[in-house]
Amino acid sequence: MCFDLDSRPPIAEIAGGALDSTVLTLEAADGNQFRAFRARATTASGAGIVILPDVRGLHPFYEELALRFAENGIDALAIDYFGRTAGVAARGDGFDHMPHVEQVTWPGVSADIRAAAQNLLMNDERRVDALFTIGFCFGGRLAYLTATLGLGLAGSIGFYGIPIGAGRAGTPAPADVAGKMTNPLLGIWGGADGATSADAVAEFDRALTAAGVEHRFATYDGAPHSFFDRKAEEFADASTAAWDETLSFVRGHTPSPVGGG
Repeated sequence: MCFDLDSRPPIAEIAGGALDSTVLTLEAADGNQFRAFRARATTASGAGIVILPDVRGLHPFYEELALRFAENGIDALAIDYFGRTAGVAARGDGFDHMPHVEQVTWPGVSADIRAAAQNLLMNDERRVDALFTIGFCFGGRLAYLTATLGLGLAGSIGFYGIPIGAGRAGTPAPADVAGKMTNPLLGIWGGADGATSADAVAEFDRALTAAGVEHRFATYDGAPHSFFDRKAEEFADASTAAWDETLSFVRGHTPSPVGGG
């Protein structure tokens, strides 16, 4: 598990910054229905972001994160991975996610990501012109891989996603498919992450450089895996810096606002 069940994003709320939020049921091209949570900004900046959770799927951590993005002018949509095996109903803290994680497939989750991207691009009165993905741990690896899906992304952001070796759901190693990536990447890493070594990060860096993929990596010394957590007060400075990096990346790759505030 990446976070404790009561973990939440370490980001201060901005009063009045989000226009609205809603729980949705989306449908992928293969007919799968899955749960999602969407938050819209009061004033559209032109940016939208698909949030890819850790292995727990659509946990409240990611619903709150969607609100924090919306408060900063970025429409956000967080998705669940388990529609095929667990349905679309809300789940409590007692949900045993691992049997469902083991049934997730890369083709299936790719279809769900495509549906989420389409929802942000087409169903929000053309509020979104620059589309991003962001993911954490398992979702961080997925976020890097979204750069290979031909979605026309403005950027992909991964928090401590493992970039080399075999991965869950039959996902390819991001470092192995760097040559297929078509958009800029931002990598956020903990310097004391036991799951992702400095050597792994360096290997991914070399692969992206060799492929000519624009990227920026930020590593926070002493920070562990899943440091981006309100409860991890000792890593508050790293969390603040990582959030600033994320917003700067999105704003720096969003060309201009679009209509529909």
